[in-house]
Amino acid sequence: MNILVTGGAGFIGSHTLIELYKAGHIAVVIDNLSNSHPEALNRVAEIVGSRQQAVSIPFYKVDIRDRDALEKVFSKHHFDACIHFAGLKAVGESVEKPWEYYENNIGGTLTLVDVMRRHGCKNVIFSSSATVYGDPVEIPITENCPKGQCTNPYGWTKSMLEQILMDMQKADSEWTVVLLRYFNPVGAHPSGRIGENPNGIPNNLMPYITQVAVGKRKELGVFGNDYPTPDGTGVRDYIHVCDLANAHVAALQCFSQDFKHSDNRTFIYNVGTGNGYSVLDMVNAFVRVNGVDIPYSIKPRRAGDIATCYCNPSKAKSELGWQAKYGIDDMVRDSWNWQRQNPEGY
Repeated sequence: MNILVTGGAGFIGSHTLIELYKAGHIAVVIDNLSNSHPEALNRVAEIVGSRQQAVSIPFYKVDIRDRDALEKVFSKHHFDACIHFAGLKAVGESVEKPWEYYENNIGGTLTLVDVMRRHGCKNVIFSSSATVYGDPVEIPITENCPKGQCTNPYGWTKSMLEQILMDMQKADSEWTVVLLRYFNPVGAHPSGRIGENPNGIPNNLMPYITQVAVGKRKELGVFGNDYPTPDGTGVRDYIHVCDLANAHVAALQCFSQDFKHSDNRTFIYNVGTGNGYSVLDMVNAFVRVNGVDIPYSIKPRRAGDIATCYCNPSKAKSELGWQAKYGIDDMVRDSWNWQRQNPEGY
């Protein structure tokens, strides 16, 4: 398939490009590089090219809010589907800058899907999040779990965009919409050539751990040790980014008219391992596997954090044939391998 990948130079997008090319698909990338680096695409081409002839990945520096620029890309290429990663994604920043998050994530996606439909591309895989469940009513979380009250504007943009895309599909049966609800992506490509490269202070646990390990940060702050969990720290479902990337490739089968798992052509899947690990589980695994000490201190709980969040991923296994293959040791090893080789990122 010919696939447009928005935000393709980012953490999840770049890893997904590798899996798309390995599976024989052709990808075109658009990215405004606000939280990504073009070197990631060079390294993706290097990794893919090591398996076959040299690969050149078409790339356009385009913001999804720029209708004219999108029109030019769609005029040059025919797309069978779009995998839509592009968006602002820092939870804390979204609380400080709600207008920017709504304008970018929702406004940009509305522009993108309008250009898509004008050019006859009505297949989309949307990068959603477990944040749409809010404080979940059941653990492990299934896709039947009702969406909850999101605790920040970032989460609300994901929840609202899910609704927008489902409404569009309901109104126009030519659309096929796949909503992948990610849990907590970590890790890096086993080569160590691409990985998570956050701007400024990391918002997520694993890049903060690796930056402490490499000497960029003094210590890790653990937010709360009095939750009702085995060790008092928050429990999450961490998934290796390569497993997450493969979930997008598996989800492409939803666009086949022979895929009969839903009557309305809207498909929702949790993408996680089904295992819950605490913050200290992740710290201890990192120390054990990599032999690098991670000093940490306990901080007060953060507003909006919940005690436990992990999924039941069986629907993706039964319908898509996808399941996570990497375990916690792989996640912490590959995260450190990336950071160790690239102490300053790209």
